[in-house]
Amino acid sequence: MSKGKVCLAYSGGLDTSVILAWLLEQGYEVIAFMADIGQEEDFEAAREKALKIGASKYVLVDVKKQFVEDVLYPAVQTNAIYENVYLLGTSLARPVIAQAQIQVAEQEGCFAVSHGCTGKGNDQVRFELSFYALKPDVVVITPWRDPAFFERFAGRKDLLDYAAQKDIPVFQTKAKPWSTDENLAHISFEAGILEDPDTTPPKDMWKLTIDPTDAPDVPEDITVFFEQGKPSKLVYTENGEKVEVTNPVDLFLAANKIARRNGVGRIDIVENRFIGIKSRGCYETPGLTILRSTHIDLEGLTLDREVRAIRDSFVTPTYSKVLYNGLYFTPEGEYIRSTIQPSQNTVNGQVRARLYKGSLIILGRSSETEKLYDATESSMDELTGFQPQDASGFIAVQAIRIKKYGESKREKNEPITL
Repeated sequence: MSKGKVCLAYSGGLDTSVILAWLLEQGYEVIAFMADIGQEEDFEAAREKALKIGASKYVLVDVKKQFVEDVLYPAVQTNAIYENVYLLGTSLARPVIAQAQIQVAEQEGCFAVSHGCTGKGNDQVRFELSFYALKPDVVVITPWRDPAFFERFAGRKDLLDYAAQKDIPVFQTKAKPWSTDENLAHISFEAGILEDPDTTPPKDMWKLTIDPTDAPDVPEDITVFFEQGKPSKLVYTENGEKVEVTNPVDLFLAANKIARRNGVGRIDIVENRFIGIKSRGCYETPGLTILRSTHIDLEGLTLDREVRAIRDSFVTPTYSKVLYNGLYFTPEGEYIRSTIQPSQNTVNGQVRARLYKGSLIILGRSSETEKLYDATESSMDELTGFQPQDASGFIAVQAIRIKKYGESKREKNEPITL
């Protein structure tokens, strides 16, 4: 007799394929849930594999539109980044996947959900906190924290051996044992030889982007348009023809395509996981790199100085931390999301950029509606709009406390050092 129905977040990869077989061994009925979040995946092959292993049903949910409009675009608006390097590609996808999984679990009458996240990673936190917010009474089965599972499968070799015994086809091999996770925003590479932070990733590991040294010798120019901080149009040239894309999903796909063929968006970092462990990860984030970089540039032209300072010091790091730590569906997550749009109402205009062999160079920016920048006022060749003598009073006021500081140092015979 079945112990009940479980909705498994199924990727079609090594870990979740083994977990699917293991859950069946434990006596559960398994619904294999998969989110189409923009990964390059043979979904039909994944369906066949899941059913072959023994899933009673395979459910695929297309969440790309929601992912772009509700999560990726706000990430662009906030210039979200973790530890000054990571563009949060994996973190961004988790709230969307978790929400879809809970919906499928409820539709299919599942008493529990399960995932393939390891006991040392961030994703277990991201998924489970989301599950409990969306369905507080849900049961979460976590194989990688169950001694019956992790003592049996001590490493990837054991998983590969088990897959071979069960005749489960997998992409990973003992020669290329790294783990990947892909969505519309990026792909990540972890584990295996990458666990040595001084090991250079092999050239054939990278999947999405061309090696910058192999990228075209001719630069590619694009123009990105923004409305209230969100990408609204992408203009580029394809086979000699001008192309304009406005649909959010299509725009993101086009940005990915352009960045990929020019080798833009690779990073290799050691990051601090939420649970306290340092982790080495390699990421390809092509389209998001373009959109974020051009957005940052346009803000220089269109965003008020003090608004930008507050946003940069509070909204950006807080939103990034909320995403990274899996706290999206929380009071603080709800609050910080409400602070995004007010800072973006003036971020309207366009940015011209050039992609070349792994680099992205800003060529220029303009805005028809926002007039914070005044070329005459800023000019070194004209006095219009700003009288130089006005600066004397400004400096004098600013100098009041600085003089006090200098006087105090002199009285104490304390030198002011460089």
